[in-house]
Amino acid sequence: MIIIVESIILCALFTLMVFIMSREPIKTLYNYPPKIQERVKSLDEYKDKIPTQENKIIAKVFASILFLVIICFILRYINGYTTFIESFGYGFVLWTVVNLYDAIVLDIIWFCHDKHFVFKGTEDMVKEYHNYWFHIKGFFIGEMLALVICAAAGVIIQFVL
Repeated sequence: MIIIVESIILCALFTLMVFIMSREPIKTLYNYPPKIQERVKSLDEYKDKIPTQENKIIAKVFASILFLVIICFILRYINGYTTFIESFGYGFVLWTVVNLYDAIVLDIIWFCHDKHFVFKGTEDMVKEYHNYWFHIKGFFIGEMLALVICAAAGVIIQFVL
């Protein structure tokens, strides 16, 4: 039962984070399919607003560290896990639930069909905005990242906390 409650809370927090970030879609340009990124980069309207690759890397590293801290806190101080195997396994399950929710609900259902996410000058790229495969691949990339983050959480919980 606790996993359901934790999953709902984490999905809600993740939705809030995505909602806040989505108020300025240009800041999340690198989360769009490549053809949309290329078009937006070619439009004069966005030239001075496009985040750099360095900004993208910094954001991803910050988000990974934030998720690592949150997962460690949940696993150790809410669930009481003290071993690598418990922490890694449960952390991976939580991550996968949120990752699946992100791919299906936030990306495929919301992002792909909400005109708010369509950049001016890319309205004709409906096929690219409905590129579900891009988001499915993103899910699997997220799962690979989960292995690293959850393993790190397991090590921290086993040997540090």
